[in-house]
Amino acid sequence: MLSLDPLGPKWDCPLGPKDLNGEEGPWRGGSGLPPISCFPGSWRQDVGLDCKGSPEGAEARAWTVYYYSLLQSCLQQAGLPETQDRSQVPHTGCPGAEVTLCILGSPSTFLSVLLEGGVQSPGNMLLCLSPAWLTKVPAPGELGEAALLVSKAVSFHPGGLTFLDDFVPPRRATYFLAGLGLGSGQGREAAELARNLTCPTGASAELARLLEDRLLMRQLLSQQSQVAVPATLAFTYKPPRILQGGDTSPGLRLVELSGKEGQETLVKEEVGAFLHSEALGDAQQVAVKLSGWRWRGRQSLCLHPRVELGAVVDTVLALLEKLEEEESVLVEAMCPPARLPFPGSPSTSPEMAMRICAVVCRTQGDRPLLSKVVCGVGRGDRLLRHQNSLPRTLEVGLAQCGLSEATQVVAVRQRVKEAAEAVLAAVLALEAGLSAEQRGGRRARTDFLGVDFALTVSGRALTPVALELNSGLCLEACGMLEGLWAAPRLGPAAEEAAAAPLVETMLRRSARYLMEGKQLLLVGAGGVSKKFVWEAARDYGLKLHLVESDPNHFASQLVQTFIHFDVTEHRKDEENARLLAELVRARGLQLDGCFSYWDDCLVLTALLCQELGLPCSPPAAVCLAKQKSHTQLHLSHCHGPPWPAPSLHAVACCPLESEADVERAVHQVPLPGVMKLEFGAGAVGVRLVEDAPQCHEHFSRISRDLQGEADHPGIGLGWGNAMLLMEFVEGTEHDVDLVVFGGRLLAAFVSDNGPTRLPGFTETAACMPTGLAPEQEAQMVQAAFRCCLGCGLLDGVFNVELKLTGAGPRLIEINPRMGGFYLRDWILELYGVDLLLAAAMVACGLRPALPTHPHARGHLVGIMCLVSQHLQALSSTASRETLQALHDQGLLRLNLLEEALVPGEYEEPYCSVACAGSSPAEARLRLLGLCQGLGIDGPNYPVAHFLSHFK
Repeated sequence: MLSLDPLGPKWDCPLGPKDLNGEEGPWRGGSGLPPISCFPGSWRQDVGLDCKGSPEGAEARAWTVYYYSLLQSCLQQAGLPETQDRSQVPHTGCPGAEVTLCILGSPSTFLSVLLEGGVQSPGNMLLCLSPAWLTKVPAPGELGEAALLVSKAVSFHPGGLTFLDDFVPPRRATYFLAGLGLGSGQGREAAELARNLTCPTGASAELARLLEDRLLMRQLLSQQSQVAVPATLAFTYKPPRILQGGDTSPGLRLVELSGKEGQETLVKEEVGAFLHSEALGDAQQVAVKLSGWRWRGRQSLCLHPRVELGAVVDTVLALLEKLEEEESVLVEAMCPPARLPFPGSPSTSPEMAMRICAVVCRTQGDRPLLSKVVCGVGRGDRLLRHQNSLPRTLEVGLAQCGLSEATQVVAVRQRVKEAAEAVLAAVLALEAGLSAEQRGGRRARTDFLGVDFALTVSGRALTPVALELNSGLCLEACGMLEGLWAAPRLGPAAEEAAAAPLVETMLRRSARYLMEGKQLLLVGAGGVSKKFVWEAARDYGLKLHLVESDPNHFASQLVQTFIHFDVTEHRKDEENARLLAELVRARGLQLDGCFSYWDDCLVLTALLCQELGLPCSPPAAVCLAKQKSHTQLHLSHCHGPPWPAPSLHAVACCPLESEADVERAVHQVPLPGVMKLEFGAGAVGVRLVEDAPQCHEHFSRISRDLQGEADHPGIGLGWGNAMLLMEFVEGTEHDVDLVVFGGRLLAAFVSDNGPTRLPGFTETAACMPTGLAPEQEAQMVQAAFRCCLGCGLLDGVFNVELKLTGAGPRLIEINPRMGGFYLRDWILELYGVDLLLAAAMVACGLRPALPTHPHARGHLVGIMCLVSQHLQALSSTASRETLQALHDQGLLRLNLLEEALVPGEYEEPYCSVACAGSSPAEARLRLLGLCQGLGIDGPNYPVAHFLSHFK
């Protein structure tokens, strides 16, 4: 027998000896007072739980004390320190300028989220133990909406450290999640606090009413997904509009009642037909239960043999008397436990039943992601509930039931994953059609779900059957399992924590909230490869003002203000910065920040920020990073301490402005070497040189062909065409994209590059995440970070190109802006982190809301297409239209980098084509097959060779 109802106080329906009452949850009885703690502890009792200006009554105060003790008990069992009381010295801060993730709910339910939040965003994950610690204040300009202010909370930090803090002035919540199953009275207060907030909200009473209505969810799943649900007969009394007239599946029968009395004949006919229907399959028992928000946490079920028609009818009629509008009585098949091992072997005795519990989260792009699966195992002839069975991994649970064959276990896990993600997808689709009022607010969303499954047999396959949705029980079960692994618990790795994707979503939604309406000056619009900027800005609600040289640039029509200004003459950057600052002031622009992602405009942007008093890395640091030889020479003299010093990563080089410099350089820099433009971008003009004659020849060619901006716009020729010669170092090439704020590293993303087509250095292929060993990856990240700090780059999003040699990382160059080509798109797809939004936040002086250890959700392997090599294919089999169609179908990932198919001696890639996979090998094989079919692969462009580094 499986029963998964979240049960609370018993109710008084006289159902006879087969009434099976059970209770789940910490509160029992009807007094409205909290229960007595099962775990007395030695923690301090004299802590400041009172919130100034918000006195609590005796009952509310009792709940606050109870939840504080429950928190200490949870921390104690996890081997974590007691909460320290810092409330006597209120915290001051910058209300509205900092991420504030606020949870109001039971500490035991949300402990895994709180601890994970303390790791991912230290000090910004707050637990409120009482509604009195929170205040709603009307939001100016937002009719009917309110901001949520936190006056008191328990803050969470790495290592499981917690502090009881007062905030003066109060912190403004940037994300709110309410546990709507709080004790008597508190649930209503929590629901009211969550309604119509200006900040993102992860739950509301309105959404909870829908999600925890079994009948509604079963109808939804039967209509919009392929998820199996128990065969169900429902008697509804004045059903909600959302249920009326909906089509149902063969296993779901809705009977709308005109009244609660005089229904005996109809009930008997419907129940009889249901009990004899094929939809029940092998089920030998049925459960009779109530469905509706009013019965949430106060519910019992009655089990009856399928053959006892009279008993089932009597139970239904008894329950009908208790119905109110929009409630239902359900008769559902009890899914028979799967007989394991399956198939063929004798079953264990007594027969074992399994309840599978899955947590699935909304991630980047509103995509569902299964984050954790746990299960409970018990005897098949007894009730199996959340809190009367120990959670264990799916693999252990299946093994206990007799199934340990690896391929079958993998198949079960995959079916659970597909079903759980399909459930959330159906819920998100439902919510998309609801009004703000129906959701409980404009920003109310369901960001995570707990889904309970029974494991049964359907068509000789082990099949998960969705029994119910819940908002906290599955999350709590996953947290319990995670807590088994370490004491003291320092927080599981991101891939192990059920709450990790949820916390990432909290941070992502907080970032959007903080940046909505921010006024940003953007210097340089860029080309077709940066078209994503304008769509993203509209999506995030940014107000962009653009400075651009081209008066006819398409982006001039997509911004709040367009300032036509020639930004290409970089020898006048200081003067131009002063002129631009005057134009900004004359137009009365009230800017929150100023930034650029375009190589050509980085120094001007830093100077302009200095003129306007806006946050930015110092202009001298940007100039140092922009001039490649100066970067290497400066870092070569940074010997520390602290150690290891940036000088370890510098490469011998020499600046070249004349033929005499070339002659001197070939005696100072070991050959073979690499010659490149001092201020160049996109690998234009970069070449391997093996001896002095090749050095002189290449210097002469560049001096003749690339003299000014008109010869190749956008690569930095506005600074002139000076060059440098640097030592060529052997090793694999990698990009490291960093987010740095206040000199602290917040995030880093490492990608691998394939071998280039020597003697040129145009990129050919890439893979993300890196295939480097963890120690090597850490070396690359730290080398990139130390080089940025060594140059004085303290705030921004930076792209650092390095090689991993036998002696460690060596610097190629620093780009003091976010990574170009496909990098922003890939990082957003794999990690859910938007470098554009992070750069905008840094420009506004806001610490980006990023997960500390983002975990990739797959692998991408890509190849560059060049007009010189692929003109025929790009004009036929791999045309832009064909590639875009394949992208729209999800068969490849296209990043267009150039607009026109114009071949030239100094070219940049035309586009990047990538394939995704669950492993690098899978992604690589898909891409190779695609390139062969599209004609991208060929004798002069051997894709297999370029992908060889990613094996």
